[in-house]
Amino acid sequence: MEKRNKGTQQLKTGMIKFFVTALSVSLVLTGCGGTNGESGTNSTDANNTTNTEKANTDNAANKDAGAVNSDAGKDSGEKVTLEFWGWQGKFQQDFTKIVISEFEKLHPNIKVKYIPDQGGNDKLTTLIAGGTPPDVGILDRFMVGAWAAKGSLEKLTPYLDTDSEVKADNYYPGPWAEANYKNDLYALPFNTDNRVIYYNKTLMKEAGLDPEKPPTTISEMDAMAEKIFKKSSSGGYEQVGFIPWMGQSYLYTQSWNFGGEWTKGEELTPNDPQIVKALEWMVGYAKKYDMSKINKFNDVMGKTGINPFWTGKVGFMVDGNWILNDLTSNAKVKPTFDWGVAMMPSEDGYPQTTWAGGHSFVMPKGAKHPKEAWEFLRFIGGHDGTLLWAKRADAGNDITAMPKVNEEIKITENPKLKLFVEMMNSAHYRPVTPAGQKMWDETFRVQDLALNGKGEPKKLLDEVKKNVDNELKKLQAK
Repeated sequence: MEKRNKGTQQLKTGMIKFFVTALSVSLVLTGCGGTNGESGTNSTDANNTTNTEKANTDNAANKDAGAVNSDAGKDSGEKVTLEFWGWQGKFQQDFTKIVISEFEKLHPNIKVKYIPDQGGNDKLTTLIAGGTPPDVGILDRFMVGAWAAKGSLEKLTPYLDTDSEVKADNYYPGPWAEANYKNDLYALPFNTDNRVIYYNKTLMKEAGLDPEKPPTTISEMDAMAEKIFKKSSSGGYEQVGFIPWMGQSYLYTQSWNFGGEWTKGEELTPNDPQIVKALEWMVGYAKKYDMSKINKFNDVMGKTGINPFWTGKVGFMVDGNWILNDLTSNAKVKPTFDWGVAMMPSEDGYPQTTWAGGHSFVMPKGAKHPKEAWEFLRFIGGHDGTLLWAKRADAGNDITAMPKVNEEIKITENPKLKLFVEMMNSAHYRPVTPAGQKMWDETFRVQDLALNGKGEPKKLLDEVKKNVDNELKKLQAK
């Protein structure tokens, strides 16, 4: 991550260079893949602004990270117990054994009490507002900006002034920028992910297409997909070429493939002409291939218990690196067809791209042991802790937010995973804004309306623009 004096310039460079932000209409996630089955998906609106003002005021005198002195990065040496808020289940067991235990060996004066996430972000928000937050927690990186804006997180920037090991260059630009808000650091990136197109070489060959030449443009995708659609005896679909809202394909994803931009300076622009064009293109599929027939196909896929692509009935599908784990973790996944991965097709004249998501480690506002919490944060979110977690036996196809660690564990030797890693340096990420969750939710709302013929894309996205602007004004007024 980064520092105030040295890091601010790096941050500005990274944020200028890289800007951006999960499933089908019926399977919407926050856009982050899981870790050992723990998705950490948003269970609450990031802009659900419970009253944190009292907690913030009570702690302002001695808890504001902006007032941390030159010893900010050093733990007190006293015996303390930190509270760590994280996912329950297998993640809790493995992270405690692999990472936390090593931290405690290095810091015998610090014990870490793991608090399983029960109640999701609503519960964590309540603890912060009540002045009883954990010292460190896991938060979807997409939500960092919104939580920072409402005063729910401690600034980490001052700690970087005394820390030579934590800096922006250690991380991919997207995850680092997403962990910052208004030129201040509020989180350390944890895991990350991005999206590509999976393509069924067998279906391509059967359709008379070259299985070694996946589509690179939207027009190529449309032409190839049309040849793969095959109707069933009942009038539905036996197999499909491509569905623009299946898997990790939805408006956010396709907007970048069309060259759309969600912000212009400080302004949110969900009705950007290219985003409108992306939604119009998606609606074209719903009309051409009959939304009701596609829904029936999706229902059948949902009953298989596996990702639709692994059924062998889908020609092209946008999804993340995490579904590669299905090949070893899901006994039902036994592909009998040839397949590959490639960059998503883009509109003619625009570069092929992707977007990254992931989680982060944060220090909630009012943490009782900030110095020790920082020491813990810099370990679990830094090189050593990240490497320990990345080297676990069942890490599978996870990608860390640190290029050096990915090099050390040699994940690019996996030919299917190599592409994901190579794209991380140019991956987009969702807008860092207090109204980010609102805009995310609104896009799925209008996408559903548009696909089902209940509104025109331009008017619907103009409505989104109005709604997110109103949300932003409301949040900024508090």
